[in-house]
Amino acid sequence: MSVKHAKPNFSQSQVVELVKRLFSLTPFEIRSLPSYDDQNFYVAAVEGGEYVLKIMNSEDSKNSTLIEVQTYVMSFLHQNGLPAQTALPTTSGQLMSLEEIDCGYGCQKYLVRLLTYLPGNTISKVPVTPQLLYEIGKTAARMDTILQEAEHSHLSALQREKFIWSLSNVPLLEAYITLLDGDPLQEVVKSVIHQYKATVVPKRSNFRKCINHGDFNDLNVLVQPDESGGHRISGIIDFGDVNSGYYIHELAIAIMYMMIEHPKPIEVGGPVLAGWESVFPLNEAERGCLYVLVLSRFCQSLVLARHSVTLHPENAEYLMISSKKGVHILCQLWELGKEQVEKVWFQGAAQFSDRK
Repeated sequence: MSVKHAKPNFSQSQVVELVKRLFSLTPFEIRSLPSYDDQNFYVAAVEGGEYVLKIMNSEDSKNSTLIEVQTYVMSFLHQNGLPAQTALPTTSGQLMSLEEIDCGYGCQKYLVRLLTYLPGNTISKVPVTPQLLYEIGKTAARMDTILQEAEHSHLSALQREKFIWSLSNVPLLEAYITLLDGDPLQEVVKSVIHQYKATVVPKRSNFRKCINHGDFNDLNVLVQPDESGGHRISGIIDFGDVNSGYYIHELAIAIMYMMIEHPKPIEVGGPVLAGWESVFPLNEAERGCLYVLVLSRFCQSLVLARHSVTLHPENAEYLMISSKKGVHILCQLWELGKEQVEKVWFQGAAQFSDRK
């Protein structure tokens, strides 16, 4: 995000006032939840019910159509049996409200929504078993196939041409590459971008299109204990990166973020891929590009985290969560090379499917 003071900084008393005025609810418990560039609060109401008050940053709040479509996407998934949040209407029946408030940077406009609260822990807090990884892959593929049926008059808002986090826009990272000056990581990132241009771009016409969640990561998937002593997925949150993309992008993103949480990161790809292909088998072009797309997502995550820290040094700890382990894993993947990594992933997927 380019604007220094775009991230909201609402006080608890401002949150209480908003919730009372917009939703006629009286909060008795409010606590802050982590966020990249918005502000999220857990809210429990005297009238009953647990919610998340989501206050969008002032930049994203300018694009109400996009937020409207994101809210629709969540609701559509929920209606089709996936555990996504839904938005509570305001007293006037709107699913969001544009509020002009001064939270320390002068009066700015922020889009506000009250979303249902989903129970569970983030995947980052539980042991990531092969079975859970399989469920991750399967759920990600189900999500994208369900969204193929979505109908909304503004779906075109998801064609986010210059969206820096889209895996269609990896070359845009070149504008930020100087942030890595003097860091050996810079050469790896440059090499991955080169590979992306040489091997992914020519094959993209063979990728199958869909709507992507775009950030199916270890902090955006919630789980709860199941009967067998493992975990089941209880929530999919944060639809801020929803965009028109390709099935293979969603899979690459899921694999990349699950690697960060795993003691043996390279082994993650097999079970995630097996789960994915149980719903949506890859074609040859998609399969051939998976390795470079996973590395490309690592590059996006690492470079853009560095960029965000220069804007929000106070939020450095949260912003750098993925980076700490990510640098090591990216270098390991690059050193092993495509052939070696694919062997682990594709054989792992085949073995896992055989056991099913």
